[in-house]
Amino acid sequence: MFTPEEVIETYEMIFLRHLNVRAVTLGISLLSCVDRDFEAMRRKVYRKIVETAGRLAEEAESAEKKHGIPIVNKRLSVTPSALMLEPTVDGLDKTEAVKRATMFAETLDDAAESVNIDFIGGFGALVQKGWTKGESVVIDSIPAALSGTERVCSCVNIATTKAGINADAAQKMGHVIKQTAELTSEKHGIGCAKLVTFANAPEDNPFMAGAFHGVGETETTINVGISGPGVVRAVVEKAEGLDFRGLTDLIKRASFKVARVGELIGREMASRLGAKFGSVDLSLAPTPQEGDSIADIIEAMGIEYCGAPGSTAALALLTDAVKKGGAMAASSVGGLSGAFIPVSEDSGMRDAVSAKALTIEKLEAMTSVCSVGLDMIAIPGDTKPETISGIILDEMAIGVINNKPAGVRLIPVPNGRVGDTVKFGGLFGEATIMPVSTFSSAGFIKRGGQIPAPILSLTG
Repeated sequence: MFTPEEVIETYEMIFLRHLNVRAVTLGISLLSCVDRDFEAMRRKVYRKIVETAGRLAEEAESAEKKHGIPIVNKRLSVTPSALMLEPTVDGLDKTEAVKRATMFAETLDDAAESVNIDFIGGFGALVQKGWTKGESVVIDSIPAALSGTERVCSCVNIATTKAGINADAAQKMGHVIKQTAELTSEKHGIGCAKLVTFANAPEDNPFMAGAFHGVGETETTINVGISGPGVVRAVVEKAEGLDFRGLTDLIKRASFKVARVGELIGREMASRLGAKFGSVDLSLAPTPQEGDSIADIIEAMGIEYCGAPGSTAALALLTDAVKKGGAMAASSVGGLSGAFIPVSEDSGMRDAVSAKALTIEKLEAMTSVCSVGLDMIAIPGDTKPETISGIILDEMAIGVINNKPAGVRLIPVPNGRVGDTVKFGGLFGEATIMPVSTFSSAGFIKRGGQIPAPILSLTG
């Protein structure tokens, strides 16, 4: 039996604090579809996605009604496209190979549309130690692929703690990001919102744009991402006067409850679809909706604006408490797990930027203790590719040295200037264009090569 207090608390979390399951992501291995005949492979890929994911949206809606828990997004992640395309681009010139990669992205988009899916991730490559022809072709095709599709998302992993950082890939990604923005200029460079450059990318990430179905995963896997910033904020607001130890304990208790929701929905969806239940990503994922903000939690701890001194410590406390509480509630924890700070998707972050309390440099410092990295940041359209590459290298270094996932999702808004407001729409929200350093790092970027992996221990 549930007590009246528990019933009221559940009502408040869902209807007043916006608790929901942010994403149910079905991972699908496409390795069985590999074929040297490109058209045959496209047909196999389309058929497998449609047959495997055909009931995902329907079953998610049914589970939502059964449990009364909103499921915001239904998504797919698939085997990295570079692995699929490798045998089909061998022997082709660059133009024809890029054309095939773009057509493959269109196949993914068509399949996702046919099964009523929000986004499909996996159009990317893992190039932390260098690239094959297939991987290079996929990266070169990203601007055309993302500008020509609606649902396809791309993740390029260019660094790991074990391998170091592929600086050549960082240099290339600076140009890819600029080209993607230019090809989607009519929508303020929205293509870049579907593109992330990663270090230590997890293979079971349910969140876009970084999701892909890793080669170590099973045939089909359900991974779940949760969202509960409003729940945690309400707890923090009631904790005035508590010291940090007491505050941490309250956040852990709230995170436990939020993660149990993800575990419940994940197991239910896996059972319905005959897939393996993978993991719950514990990340607190904000939305543009008022009150559903990570920045609001930080400010509720006693900081005037997110970005003020103490913000990094507050985010570290929050991230650690979320992990500790959530890990006790989920049978398997995966993905990124912690706290997201995507500027355009977090109303509190936007306000802090407008107040000039939050800068890219402060965000970079905060990424050393949170789940992801520099996420959904609008920058001036005239930012040079080398500057973008330098920002990427800085963030990759944070991920590699700290042995954590770290991503970069920058949007150089075409014709955008510092202080302009751009609206991306939906969960992408809106953003004030932030300034970036005008000092050059071009000479550093041109060195290229591989930044070696760090020594983590001298004792084995």
